[in-house]
Amino acid sequence: MKNVFLSVLFSISLLSSQVKTGIEVLVSSNFKILEGKRIGLVTNPTGITSNFVSTVDVFAKAPNIHLVALFGPEHGVRGDVPAGGKIDTFTDSSTGLPVYSLYGKTKKPTPEMLKGIDVMVYDIQDIGSRSYTFINTLAYVMEAAAENNIAVVVLDRPDPLNGARVEGNILDLKFRSFVGQYPIPYVYGMTCGEFAGMLNNEGWLEGGKKCSLTVVKMENWKRWMHWDNTKLPWIPTSPHIPNAETALYYSAIGMLGELETVNIGVGYTMPFQLVGQEWINGPNLADALNAKKLPGVYFRPLSYKPYYAKQISKQLSGVQIHILDRSKVNLTNLQIHIIETLIRLYPDRNPFALADSSRNAMFDKVAGTDEVRKALSNGVPAETIISGWQRGVTEFMSLRKKYLLYD
Repeated sequence: MKNVFLSVLFSISLLSSQVKTGIEVLVSSNFKILEGKRIGLVTNPTGITSNFVSTVDVFAKAPNIHLVALFGPEHGVRGDVPAGGKIDTFTDSSTGLPVYSLYGKTKKPTPEMLKGIDVMVYDIQDIGSRSYTFINTLAYVMEAAAENNIAVVVLDRPDPLNGARVEGNILDLKFRSFVGQYPIPYVYGMTCGEFAGMLNNEGWLEGGKKCSLTVVKMENWKRWMHWDNTKLPWIPTSPHIPNAETALYYSAIGMLGELETVNIGVGYTMPFQLVGQEWINGPNLADALNAKKLPGVYFRPLSYKPYYAKQISKQLSGVQIHILDRSKVNLTNLQIHIIETLIRLYPDRNPFALADSSRNAMFDKVAGTDEVRKALSNGVPAETIISGWQRGVTEFMSLRKKYLLYD
């Protein structure tokens, strides 16, 4: 009996400590702020409750609100579209509602899409990196809402990198694109609800407009938390982010992947965790990177053969990135050190020189500047490049304080 009692107490403790996301807080209030409203829902498979019920289904079955349309970001409402894949408008087979694409030709909801809608609700799990497109979809939704006198409600969710990690350079607005539109660091340390507040109040929306914004805050979430601390299930945010750990690696190597001259594990079993190519000597690269003694990370040599994508069936050699201490590693810095080392070891295989102009342009967009590419190509040490980012990060941290909703 004693063991049963202790088990029950432990279960109660887990429930009380589990983070309640915005959708669950909204449900517990019986949808009070949305009662009687006609709703447009911006979501994807990550919009779920902790017991795996889709926000689409929750809204469709709620008796006191009226769900009238769905809006899908990159990868679609059902998450079945690959990165960069175009999505068309269609009818959702489960609810019979129109599903409007916000990725492809139309990134911003049109007045026609918004007809008959009182409130746009946003419920998408993000991964805390500037180049992930969901926050830009949020911005376009807020702009359209402001222009059409429609309210916006953001159902908040955790930042899986934790809410304290801020890294990288501030985006140069000359390089604005759908993979980076606003003057924030590559890793910005905010939830989507917090970022929405910054967008709305810093005049960053088109024409300095503001929408009527409400953020439904989480309960029990703290800034120090990584995903495993939340006790929440992870739903892949995109096909190559299958688990929360991969979100860390995305911020550590995603820029390099844009060049498509070095494989980063996409096409193999460890997306964003590998650096490999036919001409790389894995043990030599591992030794050179480990000699840098970068905090919280270790590089292990390996050989592997991708199952799909650009380097399918090619035998590649390289390294696996092992994050050993999340509290010590600087994710964004890793890719700068990796590229610098590749250029030093293989000067005739400079990843930028091997890439065509469109891939270099994409790297610049994700990096938020062309200075990183130019500096690395000219032999500027990684540490020199990284040190130049600190002033911008310090200024952003000061600005960011005004919009933090959690301790």
